[in-house]
Amino acid sequence: MEKLHTNQTGGPVAGAPENAKKKMPPWLAGLIGLAVIVGVYGILKLLIWTEVISIYYADYLNLILINMILGLGLNLITGITGQFSLGHAGFMAVGAYTTALVVLNTSGSLVSILGGILLGAVLAGLLGLLVGIPTLRLKGDYLAIATLGLGEIIRIFITNTDQKVLGGSAGLSGFPIFTTFEMAFFGAAITFVVVRNLLKSSYGRACVAVREDEIAAESMGVNLAKVKIMAFVVGTFFAGMAGGLFTGYMGIIQPKSFDFMKSIDILMIVVLGGLGNIWGTLVGAIVLGIVNIFLQDLSSVRMIVYALLLVIIMLVKSGDTRFFVWLRKLFNWKKWTPAFLSKKSGVK
Repeated sequence: MEKLHTNQTGGPVAGAPENAKKKMPPWLAGLIGLAVIVGVYGILKLLIWTEVISIYYADYLNLILINMILGLGLNLITGITGQFSLGHAGFMAVGAYTTALVVLNTSGSLVSILGGILLGAVLAGLLGLLVGIPTLRLKGDYLAIATLGLGEIIRIFITNTDQKVLGGSAGLSGFPIFTTFEMAFFGAAITFVVVRNLLKSSYGRACVAVREDEIAAESMGVNLAKVKIMAFVVGTFFAGMAGGLFTGYMGIIQPKSFDFMKSIDILMIVVLGGLGNIWGTLVGAIVLGIVNIFLQDLSSVRMIVYALLLVIIMLVKSGDTRFFVWLRKLFNWKKWTPAFLSKKSGVK
C-alpha cells in the first residue's frame, strides 16, 4: 500500500503522489473473487442446461476440472516451492482407490461419497508427509527419481495386491459414476482459492524464497524442511482429492490409469501454464484438454504433440528474436488482468 507523504500537521507535502491509492480491503477482494467463481459457475451451468455445451463436452469438462486440481497441487510443489516431483499419479491413485473402497462398502450416498473423497485426500496427504520427510532432503534430479520410484511402487503394489481387495491389474468397478459438474467445479475452485491464499501468505513467500535460493532463505530464518514438507503434503492432499473425483468420473479404476505417463500429463499442465503461475495452470489444463479431444483417435502421436508444445513454450519464453519478443508482449497476462487482480490492488 502506498503511503501519503504528510508533514507534522498531517497535511500533504510538496512532491507527494497525487494519485496515491489505498490497497483493496481483503474482505472486498474476497467478495469479488467469490462473485467471479459463482458467475463462472452460473455461465457454464447455463451453457450446459441450454445444450450450447453438449452432453459429451460437458462430461469432458469434468475431466478438465479434475486436471486443474492436479495441476494446482503439483504447481505448489514444483512451480512455487521448486521441488521436482514425478510421482503425482501415485498419490492420485491413493485417493482414487480409497474413495472406490468407501463407496463399494457403504450405501453410496452423497455423504459416503464426499467422505470417501475426503478420506482419500487425507491418506494421500499423510503418505506425502511420511515420504516427504526423508526424500525432500534430496534436490533436483535425485528428488525427481525418488518421487518417480515412489509413484511406480504405489502402482505396482496395487497391481500385486490380492484381487479381492484392490482388484489387481483388473482394477475396481461396480460403483456408480458419481462425479457431477458441481463436485468437479467447486473442487477446482476450493483448490485454487487455497493455493492462491497460501501463495499470498508468509508461508507462500517462504516457498518462493526456497525455490529461488535455499541458502539465502535459510539464512533469513526460513525452515527449509518445514516449508518443503508442508508444500508436499498440501499438493498430495489435492492429488488424492482429484483421484477420488476421477474415480466417480470413470466408473472404473485400474493401476494403468496412474502410471508414469499420467504424472507426465500433470507436469505438462504445470509447464504449459508456467511454473509458479496458478492462473496459467488453469489455462494449461484447458489447452491440454482441448488437445486431447482432437487427439483421442491418435493417441500414438499425443506425446509428440506434447513435445512440440514444450519446444514452442520454451522458444516463446526465452527466444530473443523480434517475433518471440512480440509474442511475449502480446501474451503478457498483466496487460489484460483486471484492476482488482493486479498488484496495485494487493493481489498477485
